[in-house]
Amino acid sequence: MIEETRRLPELFGSMVFHEQTMKERLSPSCYKEWKKAVSDGTPLDISTANEIAEAMKQWAVEKGATHYTHWFQPMTGFTAEKHDSFIQTDDGGRVVMEFSGKELVRGEPDASSFPSGGLRATFEARGYTAWDPSSFAFIKEGSLCIPTIFCSYSGHALDKKTPLLRSMDAVSKASVRILRLFGDTTTKRVIAQVGPEQEYFLVDKDMYKKREDLIMTGRTLFGAKPPRGQELADHYYGAIRPRVQAYMQDLDNELWQLGVFSKTKHNEVAPSQHEMAPIYTDANRACDQNQITMEMMKKVADRHNLVCLLHEKPFAGVNGSGKHDNWSLSKDTGENLFKPGSTPRENAQFLLFLTAFLKGVDEYQDMLRATVATPGNDHRLGAQEAPPAVVSVYLGEELSAVVDSIINDTDYTNAGKRNLAIGVDTMPPIPMDNTDRNRTSPMAFTGNKFEFRMVGASLSVSGPNIVLNTMMAEELDQFAGELEKADDFHNALHALIRRELTAHKRIIFDGNGYDEAWIEEAKRRGLSNNVSAVDALPAYITEKNIRLFTDHAIYTSDEVHARYNIHVQNYTATISIEARTMIDMLRKEILPAVSSYGTTLCTGLERRKAMGLPSKYEENNARNNCLLSNCLSDACDQLEKDLRNIPADPEEAMRYSRTVLVPDMDECRSYADELETITSRDAWPIPVYSDLLFSEI
Repeated sequence: MIEETRRLPELFGSMVFHEQTMKERLSPSCYKEWKKAVSDGTPLDISTANEIAEAMKQWAVEKGATHYTHWFQPMTGFTAEKHDSFIQTDDGGRVVMEFSGKELVRGEPDASSFPSGGLRATFEARGYTAWDPSSFAFIKEGSLCIPTIFCSYSGHALDKKTPLLRSMDAVSKASVRILRLFGDTTTKRVIAQVGPEQEYFLVDKDMYKKREDLIMTGRTLFGAKPPRGQELADHYYGAIRPRVQAYMQDLDNELWQLGVFSKTKHNEVAPSQHEMAPIYTDANRACDQNQITMEMMKKVADRHNLVCLLHEKPFAGVNGSGKHDNWSLSKDTGENLFKPGSTPRENAQFLLFLTAFLKGVDEYQDMLRATVATPGNDHRLGAQEAPPAVVSVYLGEELSAVVDSIINDTDYTNAGKRNLAIGVDTMPPIPMDNTDRNRTSPMAFTGNKFEFRMVGASLSVSGPNIVLNTMMAEELDQFAGELEKADDFHNALHALIRRELTAHKRIIFDGNGYDEAWIEEAKRRGLSNNVSAVDALPAYITEKNIRLFTDHAIYTSDEVHARYNIHVQNYTATISIEARTMIDMLRKEILPAVSSYGTTLCTGLERRKAMGLPSKYEENNARNNCLLSNCLSDACDQLEKDLRNIPADPEEAMRYSRTVLVPDMDECRSYADELETITSRDAWPIPVYSDLLFSEI
């Protein structure tokens, strides 16, 4: 372990063609051109691309790579890769290793089976990848992986990276525009910063293989509550078990080689649940690295005879898994724009960005909710420390006092009694908020960033960050347009901040998000409460939200509708797979097992009666077994019948899945789980929650 610690600086990023490696291997002029392409978005000429490709290939071959792939993120939410070897033949038929600038910059993978939401026809199936020079290439399992965007023949974005890059550019331009008003003439770019905390479960692979529901759907469709869950909170931050510790060390080594900033690891609240948190980096690389993290979590688990579950709610009755998306904005100098300042001017700038954020969350709360809307997250939101479906912002005592003093034009008592005159010397410094995070808040301010806690563990973080970036670009542009015309900047700034905080104060809530009184209060405030994904997803195609994306050139209208169509189809597909899996398990495993057990009970009861020793246990159990088995069989028949009647129209099918199939599945589960509690452990056909959650892994 000591030796590993000593070599960590050498290990970190050893499989990444990062900036330092490029600086060492490229000519000064080529390196300069690459830097310009990244900072200014200018295209690379073919000679520069050829030099980078040759250096990249040479480096990769030295590291043992034999293939290269354009690594992209289609709208499946996962990553995709097609591998080609470096080998070519020369005139003599000998094998040589070749890789050109053309091959680096562009690829043409077959795109026929990737979801497009109607963006391209079958005869236009071929897609195109284009190198993203702002995200470093890396070696994974013997292949050089080149991060790329992915688009259709007609130029539509078919991936999650392209719109993210567009949104980062939009929020940068709008932020710089605001900074100029505060006299900042040096900042060239503002960078969206992201740190996605990743929660996950680990289960023993041998038990996993005995659960068809885990294999097919990633969650348990059946499972009675065990005698013990997370009530004692003894797992949270507890000592990490040796097998899990070995897994985490192996995972860290893999991630560090790939340049992933894996920083924190610990046990989470639920039994067998854990968390990994990275160091913040720019949103583009953070999203890339989170995709790598999820992939490596699963692959490393396999080596340890474990399975990593990333479903939002793999086990009922205990915590689900989120991916807390920590988001902020920083200047290209590294200064965080959401860090409360120590001088009046810095405070005024901070308050303007804070106001823009609150206004954006209020106006686009429905879109933020839609970005995390999945069948899996429907099980998680509003339970066991996950935030409710109502979007609100937690500021904490310090900032809430500041906001109230501005709105009410009263003294700011937390720093001594002074009136807040924004942007002038009488304004006091605002201390960084030190209060604990509100774990029931969907969006919490945590000192110098906002933590979006609604994101599900299995999701790509691109979607939520695209919305956060774009809404900020919209609000900052509106503010800049108003302030640029003002005769008196300080008076106009004060009036703008006070007006907008007053208008959007309804989005601020520092209390208990689980309290039913808050749900009623949120309704009175006019906040949306889209409980299910079916309720939330239509926000994609409202006129307001489409205009947001098209005005900032993030998506075209067709691209927005395509993403909506994909989410709608995925919802129905997910519920249908779960329903078919449930029927399969009931027909082939659970019903035969409880029937056989019921026969055993009845046989034993008859023998005891013949001996004149009737058993209340066997008599009652046999009766309950028979009654529940009949109810379960009928419920299974109904689910099977309703599954055959899914409407052809995609939107109707989604609503039908929610209103018909989900209740059918809930009914099946209720009977099966009750049967589990009265069935002998030896007779129950699948591992139970006590086995899965509390096995000595």
